[in-house]
Amino acid sequence: MKLHLLLITLWTTFFSNAQSSSTLPVKTYVLKPERVFDGKEVKTGWIVLVQGNKIIAAGKPADIQLPANAETINLPAMTLLPGLIEGHSHLFLHPYNETSWDDQVLKESHAERTARAVVHANKTLLAGITTVRDLGTEGAEYDDVGLKQAIEKGIIPGPRMLVAGRAIVATGSYGPKGFATHVLVPQGAQEASGAEDLVRVVREQIGKGADIVKVYADYRWGMRGEAMPTFTEAELRLAVETAASSGRVVVAHASTAEGMRRAIQAGIRTIEHGDNGNPEIFKLMAQKDVALCPTLAAGDAILQYRGWKKGTDPEPTRIQQKKQSFKQAMEARVTIVMGGDVGVFSHGDNVREMELMAEYGMKPLDVLRSATSVNARVFELSHLGAIQPEFLADLIAVEGDPTKDMTSLRKVTFVMKDGIIYKKP
Repeated sequence: MKLHLLLITLWTTFFSNAQSSSTLPVKTYVLKPERVFDGKEVKTGWIVLVQGNKIIAAGKPADIQLPANAETINLPAMTLLPGLIEGHSHLFLHPYNETSWDDQVLKESHAERTARAVVHANKTLLAGITTVRDLGTEGAEYDDVGLKQAIEKGIIPGPRMLVAGRAIVATGSYGPKGFATHVLVPQGAQEASGAEDLVRVVREQIGKGADIVKVYADYRWGMRGEAMPTFTEAELRLAVETAASSGRVVVAHASTAEGMRRAIQAGIRTIEHGDNGNPEIFKLMAQKDVALCPTLAAGDAILQYRGWKKGTDPEPTRIQQKKQSFKQAMEARVTIVMGGDVGVFSHGDNVREMELMAEYGMKPLDVLRSATSVNARVFELSHLGAIQPEFLADLIAVEGDPTKDMTSLRKVTFVMKDGIIYKKP
């Protein structure tokens, strides 16, 4: 009887609390910046009204009826933007000049890597990145799925996450390498051999919670360690068809022209890196509406780790090639999504990619679109990437005007995700 009464008491308390929390007043904010980038253009003299987790109105004050209970947040000399969307992140990695990729995969425990990922998620959010496409845990199994769930439940602060789980590589192509042939070494991604096994692995990753299927269309497994294609076009097409059955897309690491061609023809959604693309390949990408995630910052960072003194030393061939391929992609009108391969360099320094996009020739307004409305469209995030009614209230404010000075994006003073304020001036 006592147990029965206790259960009734606990249930009554829970139900009462649930009722009271559901009847709490919804927070309403009026945001007053100097200018607003709405995902397409810059507007001046606008205000933005947020209620709960949605944008209710955006425009001239005279056109918006303000609720009496709204809290006004003044953002003088600032630009209000949609929360930035990072297209290529690895929250379970940290810069290679701190710890090599091999040692992270082989020597860091899952507990340590998850602890780091929690810190990385918080730094990312406070830097104004409210959504990330996290493209592989690099040996941390499906811990990205758990991290995503912890953020969604409000256990820890962090960006919205689209996760790829383990990612998929052709057997024998990936790393870590350099061990005796009789030694079984944990790999940084999941291996697959042949069509039947590839289908099994794609389905397994989806079943474990992957939002995106990532494959390595090529890798450094040539006779002299050079990048060469891994999966055949038919195998890649099968992966795309299998993922599509569940409503998911496939993205491909590809740096060689042939690896890119196979992936494009197979129906891949985005090409990651694309270092050695050429006008013919980029023309094909534009025709097939395959987007490029160029990851300019990764190569820039790695070469500096290896001793290149940027601004003093001559540009390495790899940088010159990257600039050329990026220009060719723009000339071919390839859709370019912002994504820096962050994790190779520090989390929270995501703007580094946007600065390089501008430095390599992209117009600042197009860089901002790439990191907001373009990424939202390509990643099928229908209520993100723009400031307009009924969109989710993922908003940031920065000092200055990033259309004139991209480094303004480093001066984040206000961060709101899903209507919750994480940073306030």
